[in-house]
Amino acid sequence: MMKNIFLILLALLFSGCAGKPSVVSQSPYITRTLQYLGLEDRIVGISCYDDLELPKTGGIIDPDKKAIAALAPDFIFTSDWTAPDVLHDVTPDGTEAIVLQGFHRMDEIEQNLRVLSKSLGLKNGVEMAAEFSSAWRKAAEEVDGGGKRALILSSCQGEPFSFGRNTYLYDLFTVAGFHVVETHLSIRHVNASGEIKSVEELLRATEPEVVFVLQDDDHGCSVDLSEGDFRVVLLNGEHFVYPAPVLLDGIADLKVLFPVSNNDNQALK
Repeated sequence: MMKNIFLILLALLFSGCAGKPSVVSQSPYITRTLQYLGLEDRIVGISCYDDLELPKTGGIIDPDKKAIAALAPDFIFTSDWTAPDVLHDVTPDGTEAIVLQGFHRMDEIEQNLRVLSKSLGLKNGVEMAAEFSSAWRKAAEEVDGGGKRALILSSCQGEPFSFGRNTYLYDLFTVAGFHVVETHLSIRHVNASGEIKSVEELLRATEPEVVFVLQDDDHGCSVDLSEGDFRVVLLNGEHFVYPAPVLLDGIADLKVLFPVSNNDNQALK
C-alpha cells in the first residue's frame, strides 16, 4: 500500500514539475509507442500488464476507476478493446480519453504515432511516423521469406492462438515474403470450444512449411509442438506481440534467420 502511494506521489510530482500533459497508458503496446516517441516521462500510470515502476490502473477490459482518478491524468490512451461505456465511466472530469487501434494493420501503428504526437504536442511526430513506415517496410523486404507457407503462433495463459488475415503480423510477414496460411480473419483461439480444437488439428489444416512461435516464457506464453514436416522457429515474443515500433527489433530478428542472398541484395538496390 505504501509503495503504491509513493509511486502515485512520485508520478504526480514529475508530471506537475515538467508542466507537460500527463498520461495513463492502458496497454503495453501504447507504452512502447510512447517510449519510441521519447514521451515516457509523460506516463504517470500503466496497465496491470506493464512492467514499469509506476502506479497500475487495471486492464484493458477492466480499467481501475479509483486508480485513474487518483492520478488525474490529462489523457487516457487505451485500445479499442475497452468498451465505450466502460471508458466513459472511468474517465475523470478534465481527462481526455483517446482510443487507439493497432492490432489489425501495420498502418494503424503509424496512425497511433501521429495521434499520440498531436495529442501530446510532439513537433516531429509526423516525421517519426513517416520514418517508421519507411523503415519497417524496407527492413521487411530484406527478409527472404521465399513464399514459404507460414503459421504464426503464440499463447496466453496456456491457450494457443494464431494470427490471421486481419492482423498486423499478417501484414508484416507478408511484406517479408512469407505466405501466411491462417485463414481466420483475425486471431484464432485454439481451444475445445473453437472450430479448431488443438494445435495439431491446426497444423493439419494449414500445412505450414515454417511455424513461428512467439515465445515469452516469463509470462507463460509458449506453445508445445509435436514433430512434423515443418521448421519451427522460436521468436522473441517481446519483439512481436505488441503492435508498436518495437516490431523493428522483430524484423531485425527475421533478417538474421532468413537473410537475402547477395544477388537478391543487388536486386533490392
